[in-house]
Amino acid sequence: MGQNYGIAVPPAHGGAPHRAPARYLVLIDAGGPTVARLFLATREPVAEFDAGSEEVAVMTQGLVPARGADGPEWDRALEGHSADERAAAEVYTLDV
Repeated sequence: MGQNYGIAVPPAHGGAPHRAPARYLVLIDAGGPTVARLFLATREPVAEFDAGSEEVAVMTQGLVPARGADGPEWDRALEGHSADERAAAEVYTLDV
Protein backbone atom coordinates (compact mmCIF):
# COMPACT_ATOMS: atom_id res chain seq x y z
CA MET A 1 0.00 0.00 0.00
CA GLY A 2 1.33 3.44 -0.90
CA GLN A 3 1.96 6.24 1.54
CA ASN A 4 0.17 8.94 -0.46
CA TYR A 5 -3.26 8.41 1.15
CA GLY A 6 -4.93 7.92 -2.22
CA ILE A 7 -4.02 11.30 -3.68
CA ALA A 8 -2.18 10.86 -6.94
CA VAL A 9 0.64 13.17 -7.89
CA PRO A 10 -0.39 15.14 -10.99
CA PRO A 11 1.68 14.43 -14.10
CA ALA A 12 4.22 16.94 -15.35
CA HIS A 13 2.97 19.49 -17.82
CA GLY A 14 3.54 18.60 -21.43
CA GLY A 15 5.58 20.78 -23.69
CA ALA A 16 2.82 21.10 -26.28
CA PRO A 17 2.39 24.60 -27.71
CA HIS A 18 -0.66 26.61 -26.70
CA ARG A 19 -3.50 27.05 -29.13
CA ALA A 20 -3.43 30.31 -31.07
CA PRO A 21 -5.67 33.03 -29.60
CA ALA A 22 -8.91 34.04 -31.30
CA ARG A 23 -8.44 37.20 -33.36
CA TYR A 24 -11.95 37.99 -34.64
CA LEU A 25 -15.39 37.95 -33.06
CA VAL A 26 -18.23 38.08 -35.58
CA LEU A 27 -21.80 38.80 -34.50
CA ILE A 28 -24.04 37.53 -37.27
CA ASP A 29 -27.69 36.62 -37.76
CA ALA A 30 -28.14 32.89 -38.21
CA GLY A 31 -31.59 32.72 -39.73
CA GLY A 32 -33.21 34.13 -36.60
CA PRO A 33 -31.02 34.30 -33.51
CA THR A 34 -27.79 36.25 -33.55
CA VAL A 35 -24.70 34.17 -32.87
CA ALA A 36 -21.17 35.09 -31.90
CA ARG A 37 -18.46 33.27 -33.83
CA LEU A 38 -14.79 33.31 -32.89
CA PHE A 39 -12.09 32.96 -35.56
CA LEU A 40 -8.32 32.71 -35.60
CA ALA A 41 -6.27 35.23 -37.61
CA THR A 42 -6.45 32.72 -40.49
CA ARG A 43 -10.29 32.91 -40.37
CA GLU A 44 -10.44 29.33 -39.07
CA PRO A 45 -13.49 28.91 -36.81
CA VAL A 46 -12.83 28.32 -33.12
CA ALA A 47 -16.20 28.59 -31.35
CA GLU A 48 -19.83 29.59 -31.77
CA PHE A 49 -22.22 30.70 -29.03
CA ASP A 50 -25.21 32.94 -28.28
CA ALA A 51 -24.46 36.60 -28.99
CA GLY A 52 -26.53 37.64 -25.97
CA SER A 53 -24.15 36.01 -23.51
CA GLU A 54 -22.21 38.00 -20.94
CA GLU A 55 -18.91 36.90 -22.48
CA VAL A 56 -19.68 38.86 -25.66
CA ALA A 57 -20.20 42.06 -23.66
CA VAL A 58 -16.89 41.53 -21.88
CA MET A 59 -14.95 40.75 -25.08
CA THR A 60 -16.33 43.74 -27.00
CA GLN A 61 -16.06 46.34 -24.24
CA GLY A 62 -14.30 49.38 -25.66
CA LEU A 63 -14.01 47.93 -29.18
CA VAL A 64 -15.61 49.40 -32.30
CA PRO A 65 -16.85 46.83 -34.82
CA ALA A 66 -16.38 46.93 -38.55
CA ARG A 67 -19.71 46.62 -40.37
CA GLY A 68 -20.00 43.71 -42.75
CA ALA A 69 -18.09 40.49 -43.34
CA ASP A 70 -18.69 40.36 -47.06
CA GLY A 71 -15.08 40.60 -48.22
CA PRO A 72 -13.40 37.67 -49.98
CA GLU A 73 -11.37 36.86 -46.86
CA TRP A 74 -14.63 35.81 -45.15
CA ASP A 75 -16.03 33.70 -48.03
CA ARG A 76 -14.92 30.34 -46.70
CA ALA A 77 -15.41 31.12 -42.99
CA LEU A 78 -18.99 32.33 -43.41
CA GLU A 79 -20.09 30.25 -46.39
CA GLY A 80 -23.26 29.07 -44.62
CA HIS A 81 -24.59 32.62 -44.25
CA SER A 82 -26.47 34.65 -46.82
CA ALA A 83 -25.09 37.81 -48.42
CA ASP A 84 -27.54 39.92 -46.39
CA GLU A 85 -26.47 38.28 -43.11
CA ARG A 86 -22.81 38.82 -43.96
CA ALA A 87 -23.38 42.45 -44.93
CA ALA A 88 -25.11 43.15 -41.61
CA ALA A 89 -22.53 41.31 -39.48
CA GLU A 90 -20.40 43.11 -36.90
CA VAL A 91 -16.72 42.13 -36.93
CA TYR A 92 -14.63 42.86 -33.85
CA THR A 93 -10.87 42.56 -33.99
CA LEU A 94 -9.86 41.29 -30.55
CA ASP A 95 -6.81 42.51 -28.68
CA VAL A 96 -4.26 39.74 -28.67
